[in-house]
Amino acid sequence: MRAYVSKLLITLLLMSLTQGALANGRTAPEWDISEWINGDGTTLASLKGKVVVIDFFQLWCPGCNSFSVPLMAKWEQQFADEIAAGNLVMLSIHTVFEGHDYQNPKKLRAYLKQKNIQHLVGIDRHIDGDEIPETMKRYRTRGTPEMAIIDKDGHIRFQRFGSFDPASGAQLINKLLAGDPG
Repeated sequence: MRAYVSKLLITLLLMSLTQGALANGRTAPEWDISEWINGDGTTLASLKGKVVVIDFFQLWCPGCNSFSVPLMAKWEQQFADEIAAGNLVMLSIHTVFEGHDYQNPKKLRAYLKQKNIQHLVGIDRHIDGDEIPETMKRYRTRGTPEMAIIDKDGHIRFQRFGSFDPASGAQLINKLLAGDPG
């Protein structure tokens, strides 16, 4: 158990050291999803020309339940017209790096139903028993919740771990929808 915790902490530290550089307008990496819930899957490449908001979350994460999940619901209402017009895509990626036995697809489906989450949710792929899932590695997320906002050209314009000022995030989404590079 200690070796697992040490490996996890080292991995998360390395990812956090490089996260800021990734969010500075670099091309967003493609996600690697093992299963999609609430609809047909999608790729980042197929969403070019749209603004994309990603909530990296875990169903048992306190910060996700108190901050990012309610924020996604709020933004879905606030930007309903842009979502309906196909200009904005909001999706979540269940990126499990701990509690793998508990946070399984069956419990995730029940959680999504309980929370009335109807947008597309992907399950981050684990390869060869690695504790850290692939999309988490690619985005260098530091844990959950973490949110990313990607512009129409596929560049990360915002990526934050934990909570942040939702008004500044909404302001950035509006700028990106208007074509301003943010």
